[in-house]
Formats: sequence, structure tokens, C-alpha cells
Amino acid sequence: MTTFTLYHNPRCSKSRATLALLEQHGIAPRIVDYLQTPPTTAELERIVAMLGITPEQLVRKGEAVFAREYEGKDLSAAQWLEAMVRHPILIERPIVVTNERAVLGRPPENVLALL
Repeated sequence: MTTFTLYHNPRCSKSRATLALLEQHGIAPRIVDYLQTPPTTAELERIVAMLGITPEQLVRKGEAVFAREYEGKDLSAAQWLEAMVRHPILIERPIVVTNERAVLGRPPENVLALL
């Protein structure tokens, strides 16, 4: 049986819409409020690999902490992962992960590919 995990920010409209879409399809995902319980470096590495992107592509560049600490810097993949662990607000959201795949819920309809 496929399990679904939603890396969720309840304040984010896209995250709420993604949760609602999953629930409309009868899926009750395991919800991780990643701002309260940030993923580990290993979890982020796995998610990035499943998404098929680089760590930097998962970074929300519109956040104040990005502008303050990271804008214009050329960081390694490991350094971007470390930045997201240190400042989980930098993690793009929402992310839905199954046993084998992951998608960004931007737009929320992207999660339909997992169903």
C-alpha cells in the first residue's frame, strides 16, 4: 500500500489546496509541519533525489532569510541542504512524497501524478 507524506505549511494556500485535493481523492496523508519539525539533511537529500532536482531548486528565494544570508552566494549542494535544515522556511512547499516518488504541489494538481 502506498503511503503519502505531505510536507505542509498550514499558512500556505497552495499547501492547504494540496491537502484538500489529496483528501478529495480519499487520501489521508501523514502531515509533517516542516516548520515545526524540519526534515533532516538525509530526508532532504532523499526528497531532492526523488524530485529529480538540485537542492538549490528547492529553495524559496523570495524569503527574507534568503535575501539576508544566501542571495548571490554560490553554495554547494551540501551547503544548500544545510541552509534548508537550518532555515526550513527556505524549503519550497508543499511536497508530497510516496514510497517511490515525490512532487511539488505547485500547482496543487501536480500531486495527481502520484495517484
